[in-house]
Amino acid sequence: MKWLKFLIFLLFLLSLQMLFAQEKKVLLIDAGHGGTDFGAVGTNHIKEKDITLAIAKAMLVFNKELLDNKYDMYLTRYTDTLISLSHRTKLVKALHPDLFISVHCNHANNKRATGIEIYLHSKTPLQTENQKKSSGFALSMIEELTGSLGYRSRGIKTANFQVLRESINISPAILVELGFLSNVDEAEYLKMKKNNNALALAILMSIKI
Repeated sequence: MKWLKFLIFLLFLLSLQMLFAQEKKVLLIDAGHGGTDFGAVGTNHIKEKDITLAIAKAMLVFNKELLDNKYDMYLTRYTDTLISLSHRTKLVKALHPDLFISVHCNHANNKRATGIEIYLHSKTPLQTENQKKSSGFALSMIEELTGSLGYRSRGIKTANFQVLRESINISPAILVELGFLSNVDEAEYLKMKKNNNALALAILMSIKI
C-alpha cells in the first residue's frame, strides 16, 4: 500500500509540473495614444496613434500564426479609442503580465533626429527584480531592431512616464520609441504596412521569456 500511495503522490507531482509547464507567459502591449489623442504627427501627416495600433495588432497576428499562440497576449486598445493612462495601468494590475510594452513613435524639433530609444522607469532602482528584467528586455529589443532592421540605436534611457511608474512594481515594463515622425525618412518608413509588420515581428522575436 505504501508504494501505491507513493506512486499516486508522484503522479500528482507530475501533473502539477505539467500544469505549470503549460502555463503561458502573459504579454500586455500598449498601443500609445488613440482616439482624439493623435500623438505625434509625421511630416507626411501620418499619426502616431495609427502606427502604434498597427504594430500592436500585427504582434497579435504573428503570435497566433507564427508562434502558435506562444504567449497570452493582450492589448490596452484594439481600436482607435482614447484610453486614459490610468486605465491602461489598471490592466497591468489586473493581468500581472510577464512584460508590459508601451509602443510609441518619437518627435523632435531637430528634423535630422533618427533612431530608436527604449525607456525604463527613472525612479526605480536597477537592482529591483522587475527593473532588472526590464533592462534585459530593453537591451534584447534594441539588439533585434538594430541587427534585423538596421535601426540606429539611441540607447536605453529613463523617464518618469506614468505607464512605467504605475506598472514597474507589478511587472517588467518598458516604453519603446520606434523612430521619429519628424524625420522625413523615418516617417515614410513608418507609413508602410510592411515596415510596421517588420517592427512588430522584431519586437516579438526579441522577447526571451
